[in-house]
Formats: sequence, C-alpha cells, structure tokens
Amino acid sequence: MRFPSLPRPRSLAAQLFAMQAVLITVVVAGYALFTYVSDTHQAEDAAARHATAVARSIADSPSVRAAIHTPDPTKDLQPYAMQVMRDANVDFVTIMNPSGIRWTHPDEQQIGRHFLGRIDPARHGRTFTETYTGTLGASVRAVTPVAENGRVIGLVSAGIKVEAISERVQDQVTALLGVAGSALLLGAVGTYVINARLRRHTHGMNATELSRMHDYHQAALHAVREGLLMLDGQYRVALINDGGRELLGVGEEEDVVGRSVADLGLPAPLTGALLASEPRVDEVHLTASRVLVVNTSPVSGGERRGTVATLRDVTELQSLMGELDSERGFTQALRSQAHEAANRLHTVVSLIELGRAQEAVDFATAELELAQTLTDQVVTAVGEPVLAALLLGKTAQANERGVELVVSQDSRLDDGLLPPELSARDLVTILGNLIDNAVDAAQGSTGARVTVTAYASDAELVLRVSDTGPGVDPAHADLVFQRGFSTKPAGPDGRGLGLALVRQAVTRLDGRLTVAESEEEGAGGAVFEVRLPLRTAVGPSPVPGGDT
Repeated sequence: MRFPSLPRPRSLAAQLFAMQAVLITVVVAGYALFTYVSDTHQAEDAAARHATAVARSIADSPSVRAAIHTPDPTKDLQPYAMQVMRDANVDFVTIMNPSGIRWTHPDEQQIGRHFLGRIDPARHGRTFTETYTGTLGASVRAVTPVAENGRVIGLVSAGIKVEAISERVQDQVTALLGVAGSALLLGAVGTYVINARLRRHTHGMNATELSRMHDYHQAALHAVREGLLMLDGQYRVALINDGGRELLGVGEEEDVVGRSVADLGLPAPLTGALLASEPRVDEVHLTASRVLVVNTSPVSGGERRGTVATLRDVTELQSLMGELDSERGFTQALRSQAHEAANRLHTVVSLIELGRAQEAVDFATAELELAQTLTDQVVTAVGEPVLAALLLGKTAQANERGVELVVSQDSRLDDGLLPPELSARDLVTILGNLIDNAVDAAQGSTGARVTVTAYASDAELVLRVSDTGPGVDPAHADLVFQRGFSTKPAGPDGRGLGLALVRQAVTRLDGRLTVAESEEEGAGGAVFEVRLPLRTAVGPSPVPGGDT
C-alpha cells in the first residue's frame, strides 16, 4: 500500500521571493493610493485658486462694469464670458445681477434663470469657493462680487468641473502606476536573481530542512569521539567539537573560536601539520600526553576556504603496539633459545652416545649455570617483576643481535617499592624504548654492549641506559626526543617515535629525561637517564657510584 506523498514545503528561497514580492506590491499600492488622494486634494485646491483668480479678473474689468449699466448686459457680456472661458481654461463663467439672475452662461438657455448655488457671501462683498452640482454637473467654483463705489452691482462665478479635475489626476496616477509597475518588475527580477543565488548556496533546501540539518550537525559533532577541527581561510578556528577540545587539551570554558591555530599552544610539528596547505594523511603527532593520528583536507570552491582536520587518539593503541612488539621480541627470543637449546641437547645426546657421559654432564651443567646466573643477576638486581621480565626478554633479544645487555651491579629495585602511580605500562614504554634505541646504536660496534641501571634514591626512581654506539651529537641533544628524528634510514612504518614516546611518558609523570656522552673509558656511546618522582616514601637504597 502506497501512502500519498505530502507536498514538499516551499524552499526558503521561494518563501523569501514571495514575501518580497508581496511587500513591494503593498508598498507600491499604498504609495499609489496616497498619491491619488493627495493629488486629488491638491488638484481641487489648485482649481479653486484658478477659478478665484479668473472670477476676480472679470469682476475687476472696467468693461464688465460698463456692460452692467447698459440696458442689455447679456449682449456684451456673453461673448466676453465665452472668450474668457476659452482663454482661461475654465468650464464656465457666469455673470449675474446681485439677485442671482444670470446674464451669461455656456448654455444660452440658462441665461435669465436663477444661479444654482450660494451667493449670499458674495452679495455681502466676500469672495468664496465651493464644490457644487449645478446645471453642468459637479464643479469647483468661485463666486466674487462686482463692486462699484462700495456697492455690489453684480456677481461673477467661474468654475471647473470635478470630472475634468479627476481626469487630470487619473492621468497622473496612471503615469505613477506605470512607473510603480516598472519598479515592481525590476524588484521582482532582482529578487529572483538574489533568491536563485540563495538556492544555490542552500542547495534548494527550505527552512525546515536547514533547521533539521543544523540539529543533526550539532548532534553529530558532540556524539563522535574523534576530534574535529575546522579552520577558515586565515587558519583561524571556525569550529571545534568536544573530542577536539579533549585531544588538544583545550578547556570547555576557553573560547578558541576565531583564534589562530598558531595561538593554541600546540606542539610545533602538530601546528605545522594544521597550517600546511597540502593534505596530510594518517600522520602521527605527539602532544604532552597523547599520540594523535592527524588527517587534514583543504576545503576549496574555486579558492581556498579553509581546512578540515580530524584527530584520532592512538595513545592506548601505541602502548599496546609497544607491548606487542615486546611480546613479539620475547617470542623470537624464545624461538632462538629453543633452537639453541635443541642444538645443545643434541650435543649432550651425541656425547652420551660416544660414551663420554662425564663430558656430557659437565657441558649441560655449565649451560644451566650460565642461564641461572643470568636470571639470578637480573632478579637480584631488579626485584620488580615487570621490569625483571622486560630485562630478561631484552637480554635475549640483544644477544640475538650480537649485543651484550648488562644489568649494572649498582641496580637495586625491590618488589613493591614502586607506588601505584607508576604504572607497569609506562615503565615498559620508557625502559623498553630506551633499551631498543641503545641496542640499535650499539649493534655493529666493537664490544657492543648496553648497560642498564635501575635504582630508587632520594624519593625518585632512576633509570639509566648507556651504550657503546657512536653517541649523540650535542647539537642534536634535544632533537632526538622529537617525533620523526632519527639518524638511521626510515623503515616501512617510519622511525623516530620511540624516544618521543619516552619523553611523553616522562613528562606525563612529572619526571626528567636527559642525554649525555658516556664517561666510561673506551666505551663511547650515549647515556639516557630518566628520573621519576616517587610520591610515596621509599626505604634506604644504596647510592650508585656510576655505571660500570
């Protein structure tokens, strides 16, 4: 069953066009009506003034006075009145005696009859005007006395038909309506053009659809956990969602909209990525406490309009990857140890088959003592189980790569000594990356060795890793901790992230990280030292004298 589709609401552009058209129509119609009423009133006033001027001119004419004293005033006054009507552009001129009997009239049959209308004010010597319907129809007329020696000897009335006045006003209003119609048409065309542009910008959506899209937009911004950052063409923050504020360390109360991204206090590499004009894809950047994957894409429509950046937090993922790498290293080490153990077992079996049982026992005992000595050395020096397991695994890994990993005799870290604030994951991140970096540096060197020292002293945990590699150029002492810096060729996943993660973890734990040249004679190499504050008191520990 199909439901009848409801008519789609008119678009916002169409509604604006209709509203503007109605508004223009109302304004024009109102102005036309006002003009018609005003012009009618002004035309009647002008007609009254014109009729008054004509009537007074006739009343003041000496020839009119002279004709009034003749036995037949009509004989001289009728032609004169008709001539004045034509010359003065009035519809009638009536000259009468003081009693109101006409001497002249446009219709000769009305001569000798009584004038229709008021004449009393004129009989008393006063000129007046009125609108009156007489023999010629409604007219605006003026009546004035003809005085001689202070005595009224006649009356003069001049008038203009209301019909003629209306025709003049209608001509003016018609012209006005023509101009108004042209203005309305021009306004309609302009409104249509503007609304067509508006429709393109709103993609033809009406107000309801725009409001609904805005609601969805706001809900989506607050719902996604990933950070979203939008920059305008001047690299100012145009929009940032809750996830973006959290990942960039921007407080909810801090108003960053409108500020340049360079003023947000972000790390220089991250700021550079956001300011870059070219797209960035899955770039890894570090903040004070997070590892972020950044993607940027420019917004363009013929010209650069801004940048959209997405931020993903991979801090936990990076830590898990580090642990996975350690587990993978442990697995490889165990595989190598298993292979080596098989070789040794075959050697023992062969010695027994050759009848040299005592030599087989001595060989097996020596191997067990070597493995047990290594385990005892690590466990005795570092009782913390996580660090001890890490050191045993890294020792096997380093051995596979031809590097000797040594735990310094000055190391002393008993189980239970570290407070809960120092998580095992952070310690594995710090010490594991330092050891991996040292093994990479020492590999291939003469007497390749990595020395690890771990102890607690003066309410702080000290982790020191030295190697016999080429060392660190003093000019690069700070650069080695920046993400992406490496003196070795880049691998498939890039290099230069390990030490950056170490610095991030140390900074998060309020510790200190330094690098210096090894002071061990003939060893060379670099020494990385981490000092982490212990928020709980620790017992007395031997103070080491240095690496050996």
